[in-house]
Amino acid sequence: MKSTVLGFQHLLAMYAGAILVPLIVGQAIGLTSTQLTYLVSIDILMCGIATILQIMNNRFFGIGLPVVLGCTFTAVGPMISIGDKYGISAIYGAVIASGLIIVLISTFFGKLIKFFPPVVTGSVVTIIGITLIPVALNNMGGGMGAPDFGSSINILLSFGTLLCIILLYRFTTGFLRSISILLGMAVGTVAAMMMGIVDFGAVKEASAFHLLTPFYLATPTFHLVPILTMTLVAMVSLVESTGVYFALGDITEKEITKKDLEKGYRSEGLASLIGGIFNAFPYTTFSQNVGLVQMSGVKSRKVILITAIMLVSLGFMPKVAAMATVIPTSVLGGAMVAMFGMVISQGIKMLSKVVGESQENAMIIACSVGLGLGVSVVPDIFANLPASFQMLTSNGIVAGSLTAITLNIIFNMLPSKKRKQAKAAQVQLTEQEA
Repeated sequence: MKSTVLGFQHLLAMYAGAILVPLIVGQAIGLTSTQLTYLVSIDILMCGIATILQIMNNRFFGIGLPVVLGCTFTAVGPMISIGDKYGISAIYGAVIASGLIIVLISTFFGKLIKFFPPVVTGSVVTIIGITLIPVALNNMGGGMGAPDFGSSINILLSFGTLLCIILLYRFTTGFLRSISILLGMAVGTVAAMMMGIVDFGAVKEASAFHLLTPFYLATPTFHLVPILTMTLVAMVSLVESTGVYFALGDITEKEITKKDLEKGYRSEGLASLIGGIFNAFPYTTFSQNVGLVQMSGVKSRKVILITAIMLVSLGFMPKVAAMATVIPTSVLGGAMVAMFGMVISQGIKMLSKVVGESQENAMIIACSVGLGLGVSVVPDIFANLPASFQMLTSNGIVAGSLTAITLNIIFNMLPSKKRKQAKAAQVQLTEQEA
């Protein structure tokens, strides 16, 4: 019984993140309520499957730690961008291809990780967060193109939801604080119900039970730029996951080896590959659940397995998923401001540790974030370049990420006279001390 309660607590801690990504992406690319219900259902179910793949520990995959997986927020902006330009089928083609690429490079990613130091990953996360803010503000107004866009009711609901989240975050601690966004949206939805603007039609129409259907929403199509974009997002997620692996290794007193990392990376790639086939999304470790492991002191994988089984079970129940789709767009928009702002703050937190280390790092951040945001705001700036160049410059996240990677190589990895002198001075000092 205790394990079941602890498992349910892990479910609540990650549930908001599990349902919000499909809600945000689904609404942004114009899915119907029926399609949105399926998307939420399959995403919840795939969170459970991805978690099971990761808590296993065999020769080929599984980090073997009490870790919960969910859809990565890092992928939200790129998927919306891909959906707008190439269509929903390209999203799933990119998810499947990037998952396969991660599976194939998992053995070598430990070597590639040197190309993704904090100055690069922090820049990428910051760019992604910044490019998501317009999506949040459009939803606060009621959704782009809505007849009541910017109405007083929408503004009241969105800011009321945001205020509720802020107050909960400020005046609660522990578990309540960890689900402040979920509670804030619940309060906002109840307020909207009292105003008579919540439609429960999707819940009534949803069946009580359904089976998985591969390619239910779209048959995947494969395009180079979306695949490149999602592969970069996946690599950034792997870098973030690596930190979670080591944190959990420290908590559970387990030494994380290179082989463990490879199996962990392979599990994430496999989860995204399977997710794409069933029209779900890429998956990564959820750090909020790491906090619960630390707070509760319960380090058993059995508890996480119970959470995963609950997620899989809920995924077969469309009526439960449909409940999430009744949340008004303006309420969702208020929550998005907090969530996407936290993505930006996470990027800034990562960058704060390296920006003061050198002027070179400051230049990398300045150019990559500036170019990434600039291309997102003015996407036609490179419209006259050859098509082969536009593949790399038409997406702000890709342009900013490649800029950060390239400048990091130039400034921090290529040999330079200054570094050679510093190394020589260090060698000389060591010899003198000896």
